[in-house]
Amino acid sequence: MAGRDAKGAGDPQAKVEARVLIIEARYYEDIGRELMAGAVAELRARGATYDVVSVPGALEIPQVLAQAAGKMLIGGDVADGIYDGAVALGCVIRGETSHYDIVCNNANHGLMETIIKYDIPFGNAVLTVDSREQAMARARGGRQGKGADAVRACLRMVEVCRQFEELGADVILRDVELTGLNLDEIDLDEIDLDDLDTDEIDLDDLDIDDPVAENETNGKSPKGRRS
Repeated sequence: MAGRDAKGAGDPQAKVEARVLIIEARYYEDIGRELMAGAVAELRARGATYDVVSVPGALEIPQVLAQAAGKMLIGGDVADGIYDGAVALGCVIRGETSHYDIVCNNANHGLMETIIKYDIPFGNAVLTVDSREQAMARARGGRQGKGADAVRACLRMVEVCRQFEELGADVILRDVELTGLNLDEIDLDEIDLDDLDTDEIDLDDLDIDDPVAENETNGKSPKGRRS
């Protein structure tokens, strides 16, 4: 994609017009507060807006993301979605049992499965640490902390997603140009439908008048059709 980046794309200081869904787990209130402060500071500095959904713990974060995607509020294939990307904030601290491993593995697996399935630009700041001290060291720092890091990752993926969308549109236009096809000059009345390979044509993608409807309005049957 060299040479195709939009102006400012990939610049960690550049403004990004985006609306981000923040899903936070406040199981550890003080740590969650620091992560949120960093995430919000970064979003505001970059010119992005956001909404926040709070859940009890890390295991609930992927559930919320999947619900938002299932309701078509977010996702790369959703043209009218509300959110351009999502950020997860939370913390899991190792204890004396295997619960830590279960929560970490299931939360991260659920998040990855959802963001890949629905093509969601995403930033992850669910801390997995051995102690509260380790967590606070990573959560603090405002725009230098992990909450802000997750926002930067999310916004960069938003930019990448938009670049791929532009490239996809370029490919479609290029293919039309290579065929020499002028869609505005197509007249279906002059096409023998028996000679067409309908497996290679998607009429829903052609911006042309409906000859059946037009001819019925004029009291005539279109060519190749029997009343």
